[in-house]
Amino acid sequence: MNGESGDARKGATSAGDRVAAAAAAVADGPGFTAAMAELEAILSRIEAEEIDVDALAAELRRAAELLEVCRAKIRRAEAEVTQIVQQLAEGGGD
Repeated sequence: MNGESGDARKGATSAGDRVAAAAAAVADGPGFTAAMAELEAILSRIEAEEIDVDALAAELRRAAELLEVCRAKIRRAEAEVTQIVQQLAEGGGD
């Protein structure tokens, strides 16, 4: 049983690490537009079968990282918009 709880903790740590990495990527990583452009370039290479099988895994890992950056930026923007709308609604009631 100890092995199972260790595995569960390892999985939780991995998820936490991914969240922390995504947060860092939002702050330090490419902008949304640059990340999307890189994702589109990767997709184009995959669709055109320009990627060697040996490089495919690395390209897919990079695409996953870029997707997480974009998702995190979208979540952050949504939170900011929600906060602004709430502030406007509170101020508009006076």
